[in-house]
Amino acid sequence: MLEIAAIDHIVLRTTKLKDMLAFYCEVLGCKLERDMGAELGLTQLRAGNALIDLVAVDSKLGRMGGEAPSTSGNNLDHFCLQLKPISEQAIKDHLESHGIQAGEFDERYGAQGFGQSIYIQDPEGNTVELRSQIN
Repeated sequence: MLEIAAIDHIVLRTTKLKDMLAFYCEVLGCKLERDMGAELGLTQLRAGNALIDLVAVDSKLGRMGGEAPSTSGNNLDHFCLQLKPISEQAIKDHLESHGIQAGEFDERYGAQGFGQSIYIQDPEGNTVELRSQIN
């Protein structure tokens, strides 16, 4: 039987690579792991023990996935990033300092059980759930 240990990676297609890199690196703290070049169109970001792959829609790899993300056809419903311990207010303050609009914290169920989380959107309109377990 297979047992899932963690999210390994997600792949997001984009028409806004520069904005997506700024969002995931500057706002959420991801680090550039590999840039496979504009022709292939794959940029990989380290997100804790997982990767977020950004694929430019107009690249070789991106064209294989069809149309670009849009308001009527996003890549996914949402994904959740588990943050290292940080207060809800610190998360809100950080997002506000980057001009990121966020909803309210609410109790939701995830891989670590019930906990408080908040939803935000990246530049392509993908919903990102942020969650921190405070000990």
